[in-house]
Amino acid sequence: MRHPLAALALLLLAGGCTPMPPPESVALPASAQTAGAGDPTRGAILASSYAFATPARLQGQPEAAARALAQLEYLTVELGQGGAWRDMHPLVGLELRQARAEARQALGFRADAAPQVAVDALYGTAAALGQGNRAAALATLAPLAPPGAAEQALARLSELPPLPRAASATALARDALNRRDNDRGQRDRIF
Repeated sequence: MRHPLAALALLLLAGGCTPMPPPESVALPASAQTAGAGDPTRGAILASSYAFATPARLQGQPEAAARALAQLEYLTVELGQGGAWRDMHPLVGLELRQARAEARQALGFRADAAPQVAVDALYGTAAALGQGNRAAALATLAPLAPPGAAEQALARLSELPPLPRAASATALARDALNRRDNDRGQRDRIF
């Protein structure tokens, strides 16, 4: 009688041992580097927190909106994984994931799009718009939008809806960056 229960328990335990999915990863294109920021993550934190804190500046500016959204996508992965940024406040990653979900839903982007697809699509769209190439902007945005919805997604970039979670999450990331810098400055003075 013990053997069937033991077998059942083992089966239940083995069923719960599915492999973990690989961690998300993302790389910025060279064109995404913010001049004078020191490193791309710092630049993305500062630029996106400013952009989402002043949403009126993004209205009618689809290139700037696409760039800010690309930075949000990048930060969600970069700050949420640890690595060089593991000393950031633990809520930053959670808040950024919620902000990314809010932004994707508000803009009609695919919720299941891989972060690298989103970063490439949004930075590519920003670059194409900067060159005045609307057709290329639509083509580069297409992988992030549902089939046949790139035109609507591009229109939403021009009239960016309110994204309060994005504003809050990027402000939290900026504040955490400032605390991190201050803490490092304190340690440097001690030693």
